[in-house]
This record gives sequence, C-alpha cells and structure tokens, in this order.
Amino acid sequence: MIDFLVGLLGGLMRFCYEAFRNYGFAIIAFTFVTKIILFPINIWTQKNSVKMIKLQPEVNMIAARYAGNRDKIGEEQLKLYKRENYKPALSVLPLLIQIPLILGVISVVYAPLTHILKLDAQTVEAFAQKTQELLNVENLGGARELKILEVIKNGSAQLFSTLNVENAGDAVNSVLSLDMNFLGFDLSVIPSLASFDMYLLIPVLSGLSSFLLSFEQNRINVLQKETKGLSKWGVAIFLVAFSVYFTFIVPAGVGLYWIAGNLIGILSLYLVNVIYPPRKYIDYEALEKSKTALEKSRELAKSTKVTPEQKKQAKEDYKRFCDENNKKQIVFYSEKSGFYKYFEGLINELLATSDVVMHYVTSDPNDVIFKKNEPRIIPYYIDDNHLIPLFMKVDADIMIMTMPDINKYHLKRSIVRKDVEYIYVFHGIGSVNTELRTGALDHYDTIYLTNEQVKREIRALENEYGTQEKRLVEYGHPLLDDMLRAYENSKKTEKNNEKRIMIAPSWQEDNMMESCIDNVLDELLSLGEGYNIVLRPHPQYLRHNAAEVARLREKYASFDKRFIVEDDFSSSESVYSADLMITDWSSIAYEYCFTTCKPVLFIHTPMKIMNPEYKRINIVSFAERLRNIVGCDIALSELEKVSTTAKTLIDESEAYKEKIERIRQEERYNFGCAASVGAKDILERLELKKK
Repeated sequence: MIDFLVGLLGGLMRFCYEAFRNYGFAIIAFTFVTKIILFPINIWTQKNSVKMIKLQPEVNMIAARYAGNRDKIGEEQLKLYKRENYKPALSVLPLLIQIPLILGVISVVYAPLTHILKLDAQTVEAFAQKTQELLNVENLGGARELKILEVIKNGSAQLFSTLNVENAGDAVNSVLSLDMNFLGFDLSVIPSLASFDMYLLIPVLSGLSSFLLSFEQNRINVLQKETKGLSKWGVAIFLVAFSVYFTFIVPAGVGLYWIAGNLIGILSLYLVNVIYPPRKYIDYEALEKSKTALEKSRELAKSTKVTPEQKKQAKEDYKRFCDENNKKQIVFYSEKSGFYKYFEGLINELLATSDVVMHYVTSDPNDVIFKKNEPRIIPYYIDDNHLIPLFMKVDADIMIMTMPDINKYHLKRSIVRKDVEYIYVFHGIGSVNTELRTGALDHYDTIYLTNEQVKREIRALENEYGTQEKRLVEYGHPLLDDMLRAYENSKKTEKNNEKRIMIAPSWQEDNMMESCIDNVLDELLSLGEGYNIVLRPHPQYLRHNAAEVARLREKYASFDKRFIVEDDFSSSESVYSADLMITDWSSIAYEYCFTTCKPVLFIHTPMKIMNPEYKRINIVSFAERLRNIVGCDIALSELEKVSTTAKTLIDESEAYKEKIERIRQEERYNFGCAASVGAKDILERLELKKK
C-alpha cells in the first residue's frame, strides 16, 4: 500500500517541480495540494467532532447520574451512541489515513532521483554502488539517493557519466540540473546540532509552527476547546517536541513539508469552522450545565472516598467472611445503607422465630447495619476491590439480595458452592417486564413476589424466552406493612384547614424536574391561600442538580411558607402527612397511596422502560394499569389542568379511600404479614438443605 501511495505522491511531486522548477516551492505546492485532497476528511472529522460534543451533555449526565457504577455508565453510553449512530473509534481514522501519507512524503523526499527525475532502478543502483565506492561505505542507508545527489554535485559528475548504464551522461546532467536549494537552504541536508549552522532554523520553525497550530486548535477546534488543562497543553507540548526531534532526523525538505503543513493546517481549521460551524449544532448552555453536574458528582465522590481505615476494614472483613471455619446459613447483600429497610422486616421475623445466625454484607462503610447491636447479625463491609472475589467464594445455604442481573455483569454466582439458593427481594410494587433489564432475574433460584402481576409477568417471560422456571413465593412487601403500622400509630395532630400537596418526582430521564416542574408549580401556586406546596426532589436529582433546585427556591421565594423545598430525607413523616401526592413514575406513589389511602396525581412524562423487549409479552404494566384508579393521570400537553385536578382529588379523597383500601388488599400478597411468610419459607428451606 505504501509503495502504491509513494508512486502517486511521486507523480504529484514531479508535477509540482516541473511547474515551479524549484524544489522548495515544489514541496510547498505539493503540501498544499495534499491538504486539498485530504480536506474532505477534515470536514468529516469536524462533523464527527461536532457530533461528539453535541452528545457530550448526555454523556456527562450519564456519568453524573450513575457515578461509581462503571458498568451502568458504559451500558448507557453505548445505548446513546447506538441511538445517534455515533462510532467513537472512527475518530482515529483521519490519523490512520495521514500516517501512510507522511511515510509516503518522506519516501518521495528521500528519493528525488526516482520520483522527480524518473531515473530507472538500474541507473539508481549503479549510481549507488559508485557512491559507496567513493565514500568507502558498505551501505548508504535510507538516504542513499540524497547521498548520490550530494556526491555528484560535489565534483564527481564525470565519474558517474562513464558508468556502464544506458544514458548515464543524461542521468548525471539531470541530477546536476535538480535545484535542491530554497532561500539559501540545501533541502537535502539533515540539520544537526553538531554543525550549529543556519539549518537549525528548520527544527526551530518546525517547533514554532507546531506550537501555533496547537494554540489555534486549542482555541477554535471543537474538540480541543472542551479538553482541559494538562490534557490540552500536554498534547501541544508533545507535538512541539516531536516536531523538533523529527526534523533533526530527516532532510530539510521533509522539515519544510512539515512546516508548510502546520501553517496550512491553521487555515484549514478556520475554513472547516466556516463550512460546518459548531455553534449551529451544539447546545453550549446544556453542555455547561452538564459539566457543572458532573463536577459536583466528582466532588461528592471525593467527599465519600473510602478512607484508609475503611480499606483496612474491608480487607479484614473479606478475610473473615472467606474463613473456611466461618460456616454460614444465610447471607444478605446490600448495595448501600438505605437498602436495609427492604430486609428489616424479614430479619426481625427471623430473629424472633429462630436461632439462625445471619451474615450481612454491605458495600457501604457507613451502613446502618453496623449500628445494630445484635449478636446474631454479623456485618461485613466489602469494598469494590474485594466484592467480585467475595461473590465467587460465597459458601452459604441461602443468599438474599435486592440486586437484579446477578451472573450477567461483574457479580457472579458462587463458584465454590453450586447449591447456594439465591433469593431475590423487590424494592417495591411494580412490574418486572418494564422496570428491570431483559433477563434480570434469570439466574435467581427463588423470587419473593409482591403481587399477582409480578407472578404472571415472570411466568410469561420464562415461557417466551424458554428460561428455567424459578421457584416463586407469594411473599408480599414487609416494608409497606411496616409503613402502614407506623402511619396508623403515629401521633395524629389537629390539622388546620390548609391543604398540603407533596411533589415527589422520580429519578429517570425526562422526569418532572427536567420536563415540566415550573409549569406544575405555577399551576399549583395559582390555587392561592390554603394550599401549601412541598417539593421533595429525588435524592439523586438533588445530588447532581443542586443549582436547578436553588433556582426554583429563588424563583418562588416570594410565596414564603406556601412553597418549600424539602431536602431532608431522614424522615417520611412529611410525605404521609400530605393531602395529595404529585409524581410521574416514581414507586413512592404506591407506597404513599397504599399507606395513607389518599389519591395521587400522576404527570405523564415519558415512561422509563428498562427492557427494550417488553412488548414480547402482552401484559400491561402495574404502573400503567393503576394510575387512573388510585388517582388521575395528566398528559404533558394538559398541564393547565393540574390545579383544578389537584383540588378535585383532595376534595374527593374520602371517595378514593375505600377504593384504595380494596386495591391494596388485591395488589399485595399477605397484607400485613409478609415478613412472617418469608421467614417461614427461609427456615423451611434451611431445614430441607440440612436434610
């Protein structure tokens, strides 16, 4: 390929030389023509770069939203690239194209006898043999034609004219006529520090032109503008250093090509920005917001960074967990402290009805489990470095988790014990088919079901995909049972006539906070005195979008106590004391209405579908089925109805109470006693394994 390219470039170089009859001007013209030939690639590169920066706000938000979860970040970015038909690997294509071009140019400059004078191979070989003889060397190296040129022009022309090759004299005359000089420089000479002469200007100008090109790239190139500090100038420093070094090891003609290429490259930068202007396609305001969100996420990650003491604890706990003398019947795994509530009812029931010892593994060094002074619960903190091997080494009868997708990504089933029974417990009441990824539960042995809908969906998915049938236990939702008891036992205070509306958006793409929160607030605040509005953003949204929450506080500050933003999530009392909840697709809606029997106003933002193949089974999701039963669903195009609908739902809350009481009985297994059902099943499974 290089030989073919060299032939084409050699022909182009000969054309340029014949047009100018000056080697230096020929090189500059040659450089200009090659840049024109490659200009479509520059346009393609510009379009690809613009596309990359256009996607950057979404890329940044993915990184901020799923901070610390590298698998999820990679998965979501891949989805984004597929959706936009963007291929990051293609960004190196221009470089790959230019590498053989540079090699071809070097070959052309190193071989002027072949490419410019068109001497045949036999003549060049004869001249080379004679040059070796005169210089008393065995090999002329890669610059042999330049050596031939130098020797012939330095008074040895007659010796070459008498060589036994056809038209030797004409060949020598054409060599003598080849003008390698340009502005006083012999372009066949290789600059050297040893000689310390005018040829040192070539490396100096090469480095300077490279710096100017890098400076302009950093200033106007769509990609380089978004590169930060060290990365941006680190590349520039490398290119300058490389340019200087490179022009010390090649003839001055190649150096001239390099300098001309850098200067023409600056003009090309401006031209591609005129032809394909980035600002026409890139939302720079959204880009800046995403950068702020990502920076806050990184700052938070630094603030929650594992300490040396915690690393030491993780190492010790890992060793303790894997001790072969540490026999285990039940292991719970919690991804973070807030997940203890999903196990709490089950654990308390096991403590009350058995003498079994439970092992509780958590990825959170500050998990609430470490504050429990219960000798039959043995806690372990396991950091990311030890989590994968720990999962592979689980040696227990039963492992209970709320984490889907086991065995699909980095966390696998045990390889040291094949009969560990893996039990999945749901976070809330919902749908497997839409809310979990494809095949998320395929590698679990047992599923603790919340309701009949989940049972029908799992069996339908097993039938559709031909996967192994799992053991399904009609369990329920102990957390909701506990919440209902706490709500009924809570101190009831006399309420004034003011009504309280709680807005609790979900944490997903295009949620209420991102799509319509101002419209909703304007509508609700138009209800006037007697209606207090509480905005309770999702903790993850607050974590990554503090600036947006601050904007809302400032915008609606004049409403004083009628509008507040609640950012303390330590208690749920404010949620259940509300007369109405407004949300989009958050599962808190069903926790709220099934606990209080009060209605919910749903805003129909785009539904989050985790499983792209959800239509393969014909079952309407839990959330879609119940939205207009436990409350009212309003489309984004009908937000002007929010205030009147909210008032109507509050006024008719008593009418909804009886309906919701009936639904919560129908939509949950073992209402009020789910924990005892689960504990009984676990103890029976342990007894069976013992037998």
